[in-house]
Amino acid sequence: MQSGKILRQRYKIIDSPLGSGGFGDTYLAQDLDLPENPKCVVKQLKPKSSDPGVLPIAQKLFEREARTLYKLGKDSDQIPKLFAHFQEGTEFYLVQEYIEGHDISKELTGGKN
Repeated sequence: MQSGKILRQRYKIIDSPLGSGGFGDTYLAQDLDLPENPKCVVKQLKPKSSDPGVLPIAQKLFEREARTLYKLGKDSDQIPKLFAHFQEGTEFYLVQEYIEGHDISKELTGGKN
């Protein structure tokens, strides 16, 4: 996804992927609907298969993940809050709270004491 792309006429992608995984990519974005356009995180989930039978399964799993993230974020101040979830075509998006920090790999010592 290109920097500058706007999803749902609200979430503007402002950086290259923060991370990538087996199910999609994570981007830094701005919420254009709120004052001062705060940063947020957009997770783009892309089913790897083009088989039309996969889409309904992906939709169910996506909805389940969104419900779980919403509940966890609402009940804990240690987990980023879920702000939105939506589908555009065959791609699914989660919008979550952005928590500023550094890459956790900087905290890991590779098993060294």
